[in-house]
Amino acid sequence: MVLTLFPPSRSDPTLLLPRIYMRQPQRGDWQEWAELRALSRDFLVPWEPTWPEDALTRAAFRRRLARYAEDWTRDQSYSFFLFRRDDDALLGGITIANVRRGVAQSCTFGYWIGKPFSRHGFMTEAVHGACCFAFDRLSLHRVEAATLPHNEASQGVLRKCGFEEEGLARRYLKIDGKWQDHVLFALLREEFDPTLPPT
Repeated sequence: MVLTLFPPSRSDPTLLLPRIYMRQPQRGDWQEWAELRALSRDFLVPWEPTWPEDALTRAAFRRRLARYAEDWTRDQSYSFFLFRRDDDALLGGITIANVRRGVAQSCTFGYWIGKPFSRHGFMTEAVHGACCFAFDRLSLHRVEAATLPHNEASQGVLRKCGFEEEGLARRYLKIDGKWQDHVLFALLREEFDPTLPPT
């Protein structure tokens, strides 16, 4: 897989992948983001924390951007939007969250994709690209992710990218208003091949 970062630093990267590119969310993304999230609401709600009433407003989006920027500056979390290279269409998002330094050097991935773009391999490409960023640019050793037990699509994405299932965490996250079990996955830096495109 071809991965290019412009500029080659943590400060403001764009990750260029074969079919998509990933960059930090910007204020100008609000309308397209809100429209895609609204269109995909029924598709996304079963897999996400409960949406607040103002979830799709411009004000809520600006608060989200402020949090993203603060987390990025503090080396706590790195959020990206995914765009199709052919037409710059917004596809979804991925976050490298809960960055832990010291003896851990690890993080947790979270991601979403709009309903019109699901099942096309875009998220597999994004997760692979985010792994490149986490291991190369952030110098992390371990990437973790968790899925609901019945989320076979998300589990397929992780397995294609080399993640290994590690166990079940009981009532791990509050999703769609309920504490729910999650299957835990992880990928280690020494197991990751950045030149091998996921299939």
